Amino acid sequence: MLTCAIALISMVALFSAHLQLFSPPSQVSMLPDPYTLPMQHEFRYQKLSTEQSWIQPHLPKVPVPALKLDGANGSLDLNKLWKQPPNRNFTPCVEPSSSYSAPQETRGYLLVHTNGGLNQMRAGICDMVAVARIINATLVVPELDKRSFWQDTSKFSNVFDEDYFITSLANDVKIIKKLPKALRTATRAVKQFRSWSGIDYYEQEIASLWDDYQVIRATKSDSRLANNNLPPDIQKLRCRACYQALRFSPRIEAMGKLLVDRMRAYGPYIALHLRYEKDMLAFSGCTHDLSIEEANELTAIRENTSYWKVKDIDSNEQRAKGYCPLTPKEVGILLTALGFPPTTPIYIAAGEIYGGDYRMADLTSLFPMLMNKEKLATVEELDPFINHASQMAALDYIVSVESDIFIPSYSGNMARAVEGHRRFLGHRKTISPDRKLLVRIFDKIANGTMKDGKKLSSRIIEIHKRRQGSPRKRKGPISGTKGTFRFRSEEPFYVNPLPDCLCQKESTRNENSTDIVINHLSKPGNTGSVGW
Repeated sequence: MLTCAIALISMVALFSAHLQLFSPPSQVSMLPDPYTLPMQHEFRYQKLSTEQSWIQPHLPKVPVPALKLDGANGSLDLNKLWKQPPNRNFTPCVEPSSSYSAPQETRGYLLVHTNGGLNQMRAGICDMVAVARIINATLVVPELDKRSFWQDTSKFSNVFDEDYFITSLANDVKIIKKLPKALRTATRAVKQFRSWSGIDYYEQEIASLWDDYQVIRATKSDSRLANNNLPPDIQKLRCRACYQALRFSPRIEAMGKLLVDRMRAYGPYIALHLRYEKDMLAFSGCTHDLSIEEANELTAIRENTSYWKVKDIDSNEQRAKGYCPLTPKEVGILLTALGFPPTTPIYIAAGEIYGGDYRMADLTSLFPMLMNKEKLATVEELDPFINHASQMAALDYIVSVESDIFIPSYSGNMARAVEGHRRFLGHRKTISPDRKLLVRIFDKIANGTMKDGKKLSSRIIEIHKRRQGSPRKRKGPISGTKGTFRFRSEEPFYVNPLPDCLCQKESTRNENSTDIVINHLSKPGNTGSVGW
């Protein structure tokens, strides 16, 4: 009886310590510039009427046996788990150089049709701001993709703060909401800009179109600008567009802040981008652990989606290469091995999980404090966003950027965008699973050649020791690759804005003063080269 009583007291103490004593790290507890959410008085609409009527969801009791699933040290070191990586005094430096001038007289108008989901469109919009600057164009507010898999009818102003976008970039590019009436019937140069193109392509080939046309229409926006070797002022403009100008609409920002506040009620939290959704599984051809019927359904979706070019995919090969999203069960094993206790609050940043509750059962049994938009908000609060995939994704984006730890199960567009934003805001902790190595471990567990315990935890902790969002320069192309494959192998610009948009502060002291020296890692003559 005495032993049981001691065990019970220990469990209660651990649960209480996690929820009350460990406040969120200071660098992520608030919403700092440039991601400051608008104050309530800034909104032109009525306060969310149901905000005060929200009831905290009832959570199941934490299973006692789960407390035994600890990390490699045999004890739960919560301080270490939630500790942020050292940012080495890197800070945003996106102001233009002294030679940067106001927009020149426009040579014409640039229309942009964005493509893809929310984060693919965001990156494309920011690149098109830079392109408009390069070719001396007036940018018409881009049109969002309404024909993609998600069939979202949202307009730019439904997702982003349109007026703020226009005014905040006024010293960089002239932006207007609509094409002048006199030019709406004019002949346009319709062009799909070449992927990963540099300054010469736009200044010569694209800008030459002004000789014959007043309007250029870009049919795609994704990956149309090179990641590296662009002028420093263009790279900084991309960052100003992405991390300052392109903020979400006031209604989305307000709802996002509400979700963050409600997650904070549970203490420090993980945002888990669980990309185990029907569209991703169909696109990637990943069918591991699925039934034949489910695999056939996903194959049919891929074959019937015309703009997905690759149809014949070997699922086992994809998974072995680390190209598949982790399953909910695999995520549970990963989090447990890393040392997170079952009391850990986890926000699921995702749409509908393929397989629903059945597929989530293993993860839920290990970590019952799983939350999402639908649990944190009332039906009435979510109603304005519910049928708009981009707006729902924007809510997940905000909660993910503001989380204490962000963990993506797959390195897709959202994972990359959130990681880059968190790097820009101070290198907030982002654990990037090494899926290629992890699937080998998971397979050993499945076939019985490896078991849960300290050895497994030590192995997984070691693998991810250097994958937690610490400062480093953007990775360059894989050696030996050429052409398109070379560009594809590069780390995308918006995944890691260092060295172009982050500078390192160095403190130098003497007897009379304390000086702060800014070390610009991106200088004229060193236009975004990569690698340490």
